[in-house]
Amino acid sequence: MHTTVICASVLWGIATGLTLPGAAHQFAGAPGQPWRTAVRCGWRGWLTRSQDQPAWWPVLLTAFACAVVAQAAGTAPEVAIWLLLVPWGVLLARIDIRVHRLPDLLTLPAAGAVVVLLALAALLPGHAGSWPRAALGALALAGGYFVMLLINPSGLGFGDVKLALTLGAVMGWYGWRTLLTGTVAGVFLAGAAAAMLLVTGRATRTSTLPFAPFMLTGALAGLLLGATGGA
Repeated sequence: MHTTVICASVLWGIATGLTLPGAAHQFAGAPGQPWRTAVRCGWRGWLTRSQDQPAWWPVLLTAFACAVVAQAAGTAPEVAIWLLLVPWGVLLARIDIRVHRLPDLLTLPAAGAVVVLLALAALLPGHAGSWPRAALGALALAGGYFVMLLINPSGLGFGDVKLALTLGAVMGWYGWRTLLTGTVAGVFLAGAAAAMLLVTGRATRTSTLPFAPFMLTGALAGLLLGATGGA
């Protein structure tokens, strides 16, 4: 059964990964411009590939992330929620890397949906988390990032605070230690990347770094540890 879940997860990752370049193009509007929320040419617009939007790495990344999440969470009911979030996370990371923005259309509905879906998962047998703790985790992490935004507005955006709602719920589902581990991992990765860019001369002290990819990577690490009992 577990092998079947992993194989199905990989196929899900491939299928959703194929849509990400086109979806990212629609949402990755230039700063100061509205989001390109209208999909051109119907569903084909979401599958469009251009020279500056290679389609292979989102597919590989999404399929790999789905596989490791399925391996860690097994047949617990919450695995379906994690698999829904993987392509969403890859899409947000891609958008933030390109334009340093996170669309409300992707962050806010996801936060509400995750809290509701986890409440449903908590009613099913075999779940491995706590819904009240997930809800509190969402508020705690978003509150923490909001404070960080007030202290250092040049280092974070309000989109990161909204993203923290979903990530806090996901990690909080498994426990406060998981939440702390994933958060620290994301901050550490961002700091390491910034230091490397400074050392190599590819960035200056005034350069801005998209933070969402590191938040998402840290949350994934926390989720994997939490699902396997390591955090």
